[in-house]
Amino acid sequence: QVQLVESGGGLVQAGGSLRLSCVVSGNIFALNAMAWYRQAPGKQRELVAHISSGGTTRYPDSVKGRFTISRDYAKNTVYLQMNSLKPEDTAVYYCNARVVVTTTIHENDYWGQGTQVTVSP
Repeated sequence: QVQLVESGGGLVQAGGSLRLSCVVSGNIFALNAMAWYRQAPGKQRELVAHISSGGTTRYPDSVKGRFTISRDYAKNTVYLQMNSLKPEDTAVYYCNARVVVTTTIHENDYWGQGTQVTVSP
C-alpha cells in the first residue's frame, strides 16, 4: 500500500556531512508526521528528528544543532541533513511516516528499510 525508500547513507569521516532522503509512495490520502530514527548495534532504536505535518521540528539533545529535518510536500519526501558527524552517529537510519491511506482513511505507521551511516574517526 505504502512504500518508503531511503537513500543517501554511506561512509564519511568524522566532521563530515551526509544528506538522507526518504520518498513515500503508494495509496496516500494524507502524509502527516515524518521522522528519522536510528539503531546502532546492540542498542535500541532512537528518534533523531521529527517533523509534524505543519513543519514543526524537534530533535534530541544528541543531534540538536547538527542535524536538520525538512520535507518537500509536493514530492512526499523527507530529508535529514547531518553535519559535524561523529563516530557515535554510526547506525542504520530509518525513515518513519504516519500515513492516511486512501483505502481505509485510517492513519498507519510505516517504515523504510533503513540505510547505513558509518562515521570513521
